[in-house]
Amino acid sequence: MLRRDFVKYAAAAGLSILPVGRGAFAMRNPDGAQKKLVVVFMRGAVDGLNVVVPYTEQAYYEVRPTIAIPRPGAANGALDLDGRFGLHPALASIMPMWNEKSLAFIHASGSPDETRSHFEAQDYMESGTPGQRRTQDGWMNRLLASLPGAHSPTQAVSFGPTLPRILSGRASVANMALGASAARPLPSDRAELQPLFARMYAGDDALSRAYREGDEAHKKLMGDLKADMMEADNGAPPAEAAAKNAGQIARLMRDDRSIQLAFFAVGGWDTHVNEGSSEGQLANHLKPLGEGLATLARGLGPVYDDTVILVISEFGRTVHENGSGGTDHGHGNAMWVMGGPVAGGKVYGAWPGLGESELHEGRDLAITTDFRAGIGAVLGDHMGLDAAALSRVFPGAAPDGANVAGLVRT
Repeated sequence: MLRRDFVKYAAAAGLSILPVGRGAFAMRNPDGAQKKLVVVFMRGAVDGLNVVVPYTEQAYYEVRPTIAIPRPGAANGALDLDGRFGLHPALASIMPMWNEKSLAFIHASGSPDETRSHFEAQDYMESGTPGQRRTQDGWMNRLLASLPGAHSPTQAVSFGPTLPRILSGRASVANMALGASAARPLPSDRAELQPLFARMYAGDDALSRAYREGDEAHKKLMGDLKADMMEADNGAPPAEAAAKNAGQIARLMRDDRSIQLAFFAVGGWDTHVNEGSSEGQLANHLKPLGEGLATLARGLGPVYDDTVILVISEFGRTVHENGSGGTDHGHGNAMWVMGGPVAGGKVYGAWPGLGESELHEGRDLAITTDFRAGIGAVLGDHMGLDAAALSRVFPGAAPDGANVAGLVRT
C-alpha cells in the first residue's frame, strides 16, 4: 500500500491522528487534577426560547400563539427554574442536576457575527473566530495543545463518523464512530496485514509517527469499546440512540482516564415547520437528548465531579413564530453548562427582554454574552488556562465575562 493510499484509507475509516508539537503541554492545572470537558453541538439552531422559557414575559406568549410553552403549574407547563425562567417539560430528566446545582444556563448568548447561515455560523463557533473565514483549526484543538501532562493519542476524542471542524488542527485527535459501527474492524486489524503496516511506517518521519499514534489510539479505543459493548449487552439497551451513545461515551471516559476532551453532535433542530409546544417535533428531540445527558452524568460516576459538559448551538431562532407553526433562523440562544464543578441552579447572562424595541433587528433575541465568554470561563476556572493560553484558544477575543462570573466553582 502506498503512503498516499494510507492517508485516503485513514480518512475513510474516520480515524484522524496528527502529531502535536513539542512543548505543547507546559501548563499545569493548579490542583494537579485532570479536568475533563465534553462539548455537545446541537446542529441546526435549537430554539433556546422554548428550551429555557422566559415565562414572565407576556410578549413571549403574544408572538408565539401556538408554540409557546405554558407557564409552570399549567397543563404541560414549563418546569420552574428560578421564578423567571422555566425548562421545557421534555427535559425533566435533567432537572435533578438543576436541583443539585450542577446545571446552569447562559441565556441570550451566542456569536456576535450576524450570519444566519448554518454553515457559516457553525464554522465560526467551531473555529472560535466569528467572522474570520481563514482560521485553519478549531478551538478545541488549540485547547488540546494548551493542556498539561504527557500527550496521549486518546486525550481528545471525537465521537462520530467524521472529524469535526472544532477538533481539526495540528494536535493529535482520535475520531471514532458510535453504536454498532464503532466495533467494525479496519483493514489494519487483520493479523496478516499488521506486520506490513508496521514495516511500512517504522521510520521517524511525520507520517510514520502519525500512523503509529493512530494505530495505538485505535487499538486502545477498540479494546475499551469491546469491554463496554460486552457489559451493555448484559442489560436492556436504552430506548433512544442519544441515551445509548451517551452511556457509551460515559463508560469510555470513566474507564479510560486518558480521555480528557470529548465531542459529539446531535442534529434535527432546524424547526421551520411544526415545531410544536410542550409536545411535538422539538419536544421529541429534546426528550432523548435530556435523557442522554442524564445518562452521561450518571455513567461518568465520580468522574462527573471533574467534568464540565457544554451544550451549544450555532444560533437561536426568531422570537415570533412563523406561518408554518415554526421558527426561522435567529440570533441569541441559551448555552447549557453542566457538571460537578458548575455553580448551577442559576440562569446566567443579562436578559435583554422581548419587547419590540429590545429585539435584535426587530426579530431576534439579542446577544448580551459572547459564547467565547461562557466557554472561556470554563477553560479558565475549570481547565486552568491562564490569560495567555485563553488568547491562543480564542485569538483576538476579549469578551466581557461579567455575565458569567462565578459559573465554575474554583
